[in-house]
Parts: sequence; C-alpha cells; structure tokens
Amino acid sequence: MPDFLIENHADLRLRNTLALPARAAHLARIDSLDTVQQLAASRRYRDLPRFILGGGSNLVLTGDFDGLMLLSAIPGRELAGEDADACYIRAGAGESWHDFVMWTLAQGWPGLENLALIPGTVGAAPIQNIGAYGLEVAERFHSLTAFDFNSGELVEFSAADCRFGYRDSAFKQEGWYRNGRFLITSVTFRLPKQWQARTRYADVARELEAQKISTPKASDVAAAVIAIRQRKLPDPAQLPNAGSFFQNPVVDVALAAHLIAQHPTLPQYPQADGRIKLAAGWLIEQSGWKGRQIGAAGMYEKQALVLVNHGGATGADVRALARAVQSDVSNRFGVILVPEPIYLPE
Repeated sequence: MPDFLIENHADLRLRNTLALPARAAHLARIDSLDTVQQLAASRRYRDLPRFILGGGSNLVLTGDFDGLMLLSAIPGRELAGEDADACYIRAGAGESWHDFVMWTLAQGWPGLENLALIPGTVGAAPIQNIGAYGLEVAERFHSLTAFDFNSGELVEFSAADCRFGYRDSAFKQEGWYRNGRFLITSVTFRLPKQWQARTRYADVARELEAQKISTPKASDVAAAVIAIRQRKLPDPAQLPNAGSFFQNPVVDVALAAHLIAQHPTLPQYPQADGRIKLAAGWLIEQSGWKGRQIGAAGMYEKQALVLVNHGGATGADVRALARAVQSDVSNRFGVILVPEPIYLPE
C-alpha cells in the first residue's frame, strides 16, 4: 500500500486566498520526499497533468483542474551551515513563509525581516522571487532542491540556475510552475553576519520614525513592516484576496520622464539597469478603480493594488476586473500592467 492519500474531486475554495470556487480531480498532500517519489512511480497518477500548490496566495482559479494537484507541505527548519560571512538556513518547502521569517529572527539570524507577513510558503518564494520594502528573495537566496518528475531525481538549483528577475525566475520563464515538472522540496538562504537595516523605503522609514526608533534592530524592521502591511492589506481570512495583484511596471527613462512631467506625484524608483519602476497602485487609483467592483470582485478601498473577493466572486469575475483595470491604465498612462498571480486553467 502506498503511503500517500489521494483526495478526489477536492474542493479548492479554502486552498486559495481569493476563495474562488474550483475543484481538482485529484489532490495529494506532499509532506516528504518519499511521498513524491511514490507518486512519480505510480502508474495511475504519474502521467496526469500536475500543478504544485503552496499557500494558494498567488493563484486565480478560473475553473476546475483536471489532473493531480500536489499540495506542498514538506516541513523543516535548520541551520545548514555557516562561514565567516554568513549563516545558511534551510527550510522545507511547505513551511509558512511568515512563520519562517519570524523564526529566523528569533534565532538571531537577521536578513529576511523586510519580507515579513508575506503570505504563502517557503517553496513558492523563489518561484515568484517575492519582494517588499526594499528586498527581494533573490538577494538572500543560496540554493534550492527540487524533485524532477522527468528524471525522477532530486536536483539542486543555484541562484544562477534560478535566473531571478523582478517577480520572475526560471520556474516561471520555463513554465515549470505551471506544468509541475519540478516540485521544490527545500530552500536554503544565505543570511549575512554583517547585517545592516534596510530602511530606505519611505513607508518603513516613516513607521520607524513614528515609533521613535533611530537605530532599528531586525525585529524593529519586521514590526514596522507588519504594521504597514496590516494597515494596507486585508486579512484573507476576513476579506479574501491575493495581495498585490499587479506587478509594479518598470519602464524606460523616456516614458517615465514623460509621465512624471504630467503627474509630478507619481512615485518612481530608479533601477540598477537605468529603468524606472512605477507604483502600480498609484496608476490604478488615478484611473478611478480604487474601491470599484465588477460583480463580487473589486479593488480594495484602502489600497488600489489589492484585488478582493467581496463574497461569491468567480475566476471569471477576477479576470474581467483585471482586464478592465489594465485597459484603463493603458489608455490613460500608456503602461501595461502585468498580473502577479497565476491563472489556472490559463
């Protein structure tokens, strides 16, 4: 008898933070490497379409999934090693991202505090190259291990292998996140021993100033980030949402200069490659979408970048709203907004 259990016709409403209705033909909870190896060897399930599900916080379900959904639940947190410059911390792919961040801080290993309270799992973090408040996962990433369904072997990815970009990685570029070729089992982070607080992001600096903290510790930065996110973003348990729905667009200098000349209050963030990142939430709000709805799907009244489900929304409602917002922003500013979440089915 296999060690894994399969849930057939699995209800996914509670497994995505937008609470969209959908079912998976089959769902397996992956809590160990043995489990995934057994599934890969199973004649019944090995050739089915696959999708790897983490916390469901970066997912728009547009219908049922006629295949095998693998729920990432591999646990584990440990110090994998250290050298003169850094500590190397390994976590199972199924660990809660926020809980993992807070655990590292409690152990005295700073470096991830700017990414506190981001929903989802550790295994999903490098796929999306999650980032917030002046830090991206790529800057603290060392390596990951993943099971390759094509070869049946465990493989290791370095930072170079992952080809990180803004909210991007090889897992997205190659479509692996969608076809389920690789199931990430663990991720190792490099946390520098010579830590410096990152407080250049205006919201973080203002929050620390309000708390009268001039020389913040890592725990102070985490507390500031948590306070900011709790003010701006709704709790998915209270108002279903997928967090920031669109990527902040990165445009060339000429377009940025043109827009800023017309709209001096448009937030802008110069990038290392010379381009300019613009604030998607500002563009959406100025296009009149803050607090507006299509059906039961709407842009959050307190933060225009967040798409929420007011109750009973479907994937079609979300797609229609996203397209309407994209159209209006494009018509007004000449900027194309790209959704962060994955649509499934596409």
